[in-house]
Amino acid sequence: MVRACFLGGARFSEPLDPTAEKKFRALARLGEMSVVAFSADRRFRAFSEHARFLLLPSLRSAPIRHALMLSIGAALALRCVLHHRVEVLVAQSPYEGAAAVAAKLLARFFGRRVALVVENHGDFEEGPFLQRRVPFRGPVETVLRAAAAFAFSHADALRAVSSSTEDQVRRWAPGRPVVRFAAWTDLETFLAAGEKRPPRAAPTVLYAGVLVHGKGVHHLLDAWPEVLRTSPDARLLVAGAPKDPDYARALREQTARLGAATSVEFLGALPQADLAQRMAAADVLVLPTLSEALGLVLLEAMACGTPVVASRVGGTPDVVKDGENGFLVAPGDDRAIAVRVAWILSHPAEAAEMGRRGRAFARAFGLEEGFLSGYARLFEQALGRVRG
Repeated sequence: MVRACFLGGARFSEPLDPTAEKKFRALARLGEMSVVAFSADRRFRAFSEHARFLLLPSLRSAPIRHALMLSIGAALALRCVLHHRVEVLVAQSPYEGAAAVAAKLLARFFGRRVALVVENHGDFEEGPFLQRRVPFRGPVETVLRAAAAFAFSHADALRAVSSSTEDQVRRWAPGRPVVRFAAWTDLETFLAAGEKRPPRAAPTVLYAGVLVHGKGVHHLLDAWPEVLRTSPDARLLVAGAPKDPDYARALREQTARLGAATSVEFLGALPQADLAQRMAAADVLVLPTLSEALGLVLLEAMACGTPVVASRVGGTPDVVKDGENGFLVAPGDDRAIAVRVAWILSHPAEAAEMGRRGRAFARAFGLEEGFLSGYARLFEQALGRVRG
């Protein structure tokens, strides 16, 4: 049994939402877990639910959040090392890695040696600049890359979630052991929704994900008039939190400009159970992203028996087998999106078979088993370097 502390930018509520509760209940099978992350509001919070949660206030400013993690977050991680005998620090991105390195180095002054795992859940080089407009990109990029290099130089083991993220960490930290396995998602909810797919009604296309420029929703909207030409009664549902309010507002303006306001509905963020029902009722899920580590939403849609259309970026080819359980298109190719979506809407029998193959793929993916065995290997690799 291992004692580990995760440092990350995720937000947690008290009590945990059902997906996080299942995740940390599963992780507790490996040992005693601590979490240094952010609360769902602007308050410091500390509670225990399958793990020890030490949460920083979730402030709107990204630079302030990074500063909090690098200072108070590092101090809380050090406290976990000294008071709760944590053996492994797990930085859930190279940028949180800087805080974890600070805790690791400070622990040495107290005679404690701890292992450091640095995870890569996405394209950390370009990803931050696809989320929102970043003023003074040059200096910001220099600082972020320096922080990532600092983290990788002190890492004992690395985690990737897809083939593309594995290639990236191997380039940044050659010679370090890498363990690859997918991020957590609660597929049970989506598999259950897929058991009760409603009868086909009006053709429905779904996007699910946060609303930021890097998700490429504007390309889906540009493709939408072409889809309507072949399926005039089709509906497009956009589900996701407006993480970038300016971008979300621009999407609504774009919808009005295209004359598509009556066929496009912005649903906002949905609870996972509601999202699963929407996915099961949709004819196709579209992920027009410009950068993606793996695209767990694709697996969720497949679990519902819903075929997918996704950009051929990052790790999406690890999940979408073109022509079998969905279609891959070039990122930013509005025409290809329209053609593939229109084909699915106009070929319901073939699309249903595609959905069945996707459902079988998602069921066989073995996320929970792979998740736990992946972390077991990761902890073993990291501790082996420290103890060896």
